[in-house]
Amino acid sequence: MTANLAIIILAAGQGTRMKSRIPKVLHPIGGRPLVGHVLTTAARLEAQHIEVVVRHERDQVVTALSKDYPDAVFIDQDDVPGTGRAVQVAIDALPGDFDGDVLVLSGDVPLLEVETLRRLIDGHRSAAAAATLLSARLDDPTGYGRVIRDDAGTVQRIVEQKDASTDEAAVTEINAGVYVFRAPELRTYLSRVGQDNAQGEMYLTTVIELLRGADQTVAAELAEDTASTFGINDRVQLAEAGRVLNDRIVRRWQREGVTVIDPATTWIDDDANLSPDVTILPNTHILRATAIAPGAIVGPDTTLVDCEVGEDAIVRRTDATLAVIGAGATVGPFSFLRPGTVLGANGKIGAYVETKNAEIGEGSKVPHLSYVGDATIGRGVNLGASTITANYDDVHKHRTEIGDEVHTGSHTVLVAPVRLGAGAKTAAGAVVRKDVPAGALAMSVAPQRNIEGWVEKNRAGTGAADAASRENSAE
Repeated sequence: MTANLAIIILAAGQGTRMKSRIPKVLHPIGGRPLVGHVLTTAARLEAQHIEVVVRHERDQVVTALSKDYPDAVFIDQDDVPGTGRAVQVAIDALPGDFDGDVLVLSGDVPLLEVETLRRLIDGHRSAAAAATLLSARLDDPTGYGRVIRDDAGTVQRIVEQKDASTDEAAVTEINAGVYVFRAPELRTYLSRVGQDNAQGEMYLTTVIELLRGADQTVAAELAEDTASTFGINDRVQLAEAGRVLNDRIVRRWQREGVTVIDPATTWIDDDANLSPDVTILPNTHILRATAIAPGAIVGPDTTLVDCEVGEDAIVRRTDATLAVIGAGATVGPFSFLRPGTVLGANGKIGAYVETKNAEIGEGSKVPHLSYVGDATIGRGVNLGASTITANYDDVHKHRTEIGDEVHTGSHTVLVAPVRLGAGAKTAAGAVVRKDVPAGALAMSVAPQRNIEGWVEKNRAGTGAADAASRENSAE
C-alpha cells in the first residue's frame, strides 16, 4: 500500500465535444471505459482512499463502474462548476484527520501507467512540495492548459487555453491534469479559489498560483512518455488513444512470446490473456477476457469475445462470443459461434456453420453449412452438410441430444425435442421428429414420382424444353 495516500478521480464532466449520449468517461478503448483504465491504474497504487467525482449522467457512470471497482467511493459534485469544486467536494468527504497526500487524476486521461504515478509521488515527497504536477511537452499543445515558469524554471501558474495570452499559448509545456497535493494545503487554498475566469468555473489550477503566491513549493514532473498524458475530448483523440494503448498491449504480448504477424491490424483488449507460441494472423480482434492457450493459431479475419481457445487449436475467419474451443480443435472459415458453444478437443466447426448453446463432444465434427443450437452432441459425431437442429417451435426453445458416434446424412433436420441414440444414423434429407434408438437408421422417404413430358408441355420454347426435346428424340 502507498502509505497515507488518497486518490481523487475527476469524472463529472459532460464531454460535449464527444457529441454522444454516452458520458465521455464511459467511452471505451482496449475493452474498458476511459475512467476504467484510470481506476485500474489507481487500484495498483493501493491507496487508502479512492474517490470518483461524478455529476453528468451520474447514475449511468456509477452503474457502469460499481461492479468492477467495488472499492471506489462515488462523490457527487454540486452545481458549482469546475475541477476545483470537484476536488473540494471529494476532499471534504475524506476523514477530517487525513493529512497525507492527495493524488488527483482525470477520468479522461486513460494512458497513465503506474510507474509514472509512482515517480510523481516519490518526486513530490522528496521535494517536500505542497503540490506537484505532471507535465509534458507537445509539438501541438492546443486544448491543454499551459505550464508557466519563471526565468529560473520554477512553476508559477497554469493558464487554461481560453484564458491564455498569445505568448502563453505559444508555450509547449502542458498540464496533464494530474497532481499530488498535501491535504492540509489543498483544503486551505481550495477555499480561496473563485470563479473569475472565461469559463466562470472553480479551476483547480488556481491552487497552484495561490500556493506560489504564498511561497509554497510547487514542483513539476515531466512525463517521459508524452502519450501517457493524452486527454480525450473528441472522437479523434479517442481513436488516437486507442491506437497507442493497443500498440502497448501488442508489444507486451510479443515480448511474452506471442507472434503477431501484423500489429497494425491486430487488436487485443487489456483483459485478454495470451500464452507463449500463440500466433495471431492479420485483421484479428482478441476482445474482453479472451484466453488463448499455447500453440493456438487465430486468424486471419477473426473476432473472439470472451472466448477460451485451447492448446494448438486453429480458428480461422470466425466470429465467436462466449465460446470454448478445445485443444486441437479447428474452427472456420466463416463460422459463427454464439454464446454457450463448447467444442471438445480435436473437434471441428467448419465453413458457414452457426452454433449456439451447443456442447459438441471430443472429436465430433460439424463440417459445413449447418445450424446447431440448444444441443448436446457426444463424441465422434459427424453431422452431414446442412444438418439443422430445429430448436424453436415459435413459443419455446427445445434441446436436441445426440449420442456418441452418430452420423447424419446431408440435409437432415432434427426437430427438437429429440434424441438420437449412440451409433444412430440418418439418411439424406431425413426430417427426424421422434427419438432414434441406438444403432438405428432414421429415414424420411417418399416414393419418387416422375411426370414425363412436363417441361416440354409447360415450358415450351425455353432452352430447357429444347434440350429435353433433343435428348428425348435421340433416344
